[in-house]
Amino acid sequence: MKIGVVSDTHSLLIPPEVINGLNKTDMIIHAGDFCTVKDVEIFSRLKDFKGVYGNMDGADVRKILPRREILEIEGVTLGIFHGEGPRESILDAVHNAFNDRKLDVVVFGHSHQPFNKQIGDTLYFNPGSPNDMVSAPYCSYGILEIKSGTVTGNIVKLKG
Repeated sequence: MKIGVVSDTHSLLIPPEVINGLNKTDMIIHAGDFCTVKDVEIFSRLKDFKGVYGNMDGADVRKILPRREILEIEGVTLGIFHGEGPRESILDAVHNAFNDRKLDVVVFGHSHQPFNKQIGDTLYFNPGSPNDMVSAPYCSYGILEIKSGTVTGNIVKLKG
């Protein structure tokens, strides 16, 4: 199974390269900061969709999405949480959000910094932002691939 992962889209234009990449996946996960319900609807119409709200999402988005989500997909336990606090301590915040569960993968956002690293038994995966031209090192999204109960992550750096 291929899962397209995005975060921190902030109601900005989603590059066609991202939409094309997401259309080649089986499912989409958005790790928060949509900023409008309209943007939630855009992603939910593309594919099977799961998402959480972020710190920039208002009450309208928070009514329809949870703060955190835990999924079981093909033998892999996956947590989704936007993140919070300063960029330097994002991993601590993400870890603390799930300290009650053993997870194979944690998908998060908030920092706009792509991150794909195995720490202990857990893959921590932040796709970065597909449209942040200010604080992200580059625009990106992610792909998680699950095969035989094993997950691998790939950050897709956008051209241009």
